Amino acid sequence: MRCCPVLPIMDPSLSIRLRIASRIAAVTVVAAVALSLGLGASACNSNNSDPFNSSSGGSDPAAQALSDREDLSQRNGISDTAILFGQSAAFSGPAWELGTNMQLGIQAAFEEINNSGGVHGRELNLVSLDDAYEPEAAIENTFELIEENQVFALIGAVGTPTSRSAVPVASDSNVPYVAPFTGAAFLRESKWNNVINLRASYNQETEEMVARLTEDLGIDRIAVLFQDDSFGRAGLVGATRALERRGMEPVAVGFYPRNTLAVKTALLDLQRGKPEAVILVGAYQPVATLIVWARRTGLDAVFITISFVGSNALAEFLGPDGEDVLVTQVVPFPSDESIPIVRAYQDALRSLDPSAKPGWVSLEGYIAGRLAISGLDACGADVTRDCFLDTLQSSESIDLDGFMLQFGFADNQGSDKVFLTAIGSDGSYQAIENLRDVFP
Repeated sequence: MRCCPVLPIMDPSLSIRLRIASRIAAVTVVAAVALSLGLGASACNSNNSDPFNSSSGGSDPAAQALSDREDLSQRNGISDTAILFGQSAAFSGPAWELGTNMQLGIQAAFEEINNSGGVHGRELNLVSLDDAYEPEAAIENTFELIEENQVFALIGAVGTPTSRSAVPVASDSNVPYVAPFTGAAFLRESKWNNVINLRASYNQETEEMVARLTEDLGIDRIAVLFQDDSFGRAGLVGATRALERRGMEPVAVGFYPRNTLAVKTALLDLQRGKPEAVILVGAYQPVATLIVWARRTGLDAVFITISFVGSNALAEFLGPDGEDVLVTQVVPFPSDESIPIVRAYQDALRSLDPSAKPGWVSLEGYIAGRLAISGLDACGADVTRDCFLDTLQSSESIDLDGFMLQFGFADNQGSDKVFLTAIGSDGSYQAIENLRDVFP
């Protein structure tokens, strides 16, 4: 087994503070020059693309300057008629389906409420930027969304490495960071008082994996494949700790670089451990590629992967090789119409895009949108970021059509639910209560 490389976890907050300071200084210089030339506030705030700039461009310079100042003082993504949310996510690269479907679900929730008159008379809008699942791009996008687009909040980010880079930027500006598509433990730390997590953590997912493998099937030889970044390491830590609680350790560990399909060396490492089961922590393309190669080379193991993988995309990519692959989920079955939130999601999705296929990722995006709507609605017409965060963080229980979320003191995670699913012989998923149902 290869030794895993040890990468330092960088705290970007200092560099971010310096960058923010430099931007503020630049804006201050521009403002000073404009004022010295008698141009007034309107010269420092001209932005024809700003959806919240309601000035009419009248001929009275004094009135225009006053209007601009008043508009600027009430920014933060809120106008009389709209509230703007921002999203930095993967819309290209190996994780593009995750970003696309999170966006789809959020848009379905927003259009649903907009068709009913909005939230206290304001429609909800979403601007999305592509970070290709790369941390550096996520930082740039987050600055752009906050400083240039003037968003009220960020929602539906995709990934651990991107969130690790973006959250300090949002925190420094006190911008809410709502429902990121990641179960990383660092986002559950109390120091991030602007973060609202929707989903169960990766620690909870990997605990459920190990529990089911050991208790249902009696498996004691478990290996781990992980993506070599903060996301993969979060899953590796969760799996290792779950094994340690049972007096076990991984029989083999393999890893691959993010945004690549370079999994063959990792497969060789896993094969040396002769595992009975492999926990997979990665995006759907490299995970699926490894499963296909493993089955071609005779590695007869139970494969179980974490929710971030993107279930629909995984099953489609695997085809016949997907049979009996297990996936943990953090939201209900997207076709289970007995659940009110799922029925509402299906109706909203059909209204937005009749050709869209229901899936776990877009359902999570829809629930994220509904969570944001709940916070806005509770704050009333005079909504602020502080009210929005305080309302969600202090809510002991939020009922989203039967999907219950509970927050509390030092608890910024709403749901602890983990569901187990398996790919059937026809490529469709089925809910699983006991792994003996799949491996009798």
